[in-house]
Amino acid sequence: MPCAGHHRGVNTPVAPSVIAPPAANYSHAVLAVGADRLLHTSGVVPTAPDGTVPDGLADQAEVVWQNLAAILSEAGMATADVVSITTYVVQGSELGAVMGVRDRVMGGHRPASTLVVVPALARPEWLVEIALVAAR
Repeated sequence: MPCAGHHRGVNTPVAPSVIAPPAANYSHAVLAVGADRLLHTSGVVPTAPDGTVPDGLADQAEVVWQNLAAILSEAGMATADVVSITTYVVQGSELGAVMGVRDRVMGGHRPASTLVVVPALARPEWLVEIALVAAR
C-alpha cells in the first residue's frame, strides 16, 4: 500500500507479509523509484535559530523537526517525501516524547525509521539528534 502523500508513486512502503509488522508508526522499508531528487541530511540538532537549546526533550524534538522542515522546504520537499529517519536520543530520556513529535509531524506518513539510544551527543545539552533521507 503506498504511503499517504507520496509523489508520483516515487516512494512506496515495503512490507513483506512474512515478517512481523513494524513496532510503531513507521515502515520497515521505503522503495524510491524514479526519484528526481534525493536529500540526505546530517544529524540535525535542537539548536533554535537564535542559538538557544530548550531544556526539555519534547521541546528539543520540536526544534529539531522545525529545523528539518526548513531544510526540506529549502530543498523543495516536504515531510511526505521523507523515506528514512534515524533518531538518536540520550539514554534515560523519555522516548515516547520524541516518537510523539515525530508521529504528529509525519501526519500518518510512515517512512522507515530507526531510533538509537546513546550515552551522549556531541554537546551535553543536546538530548536528541535526527538525520533523514528524502526522495521526490
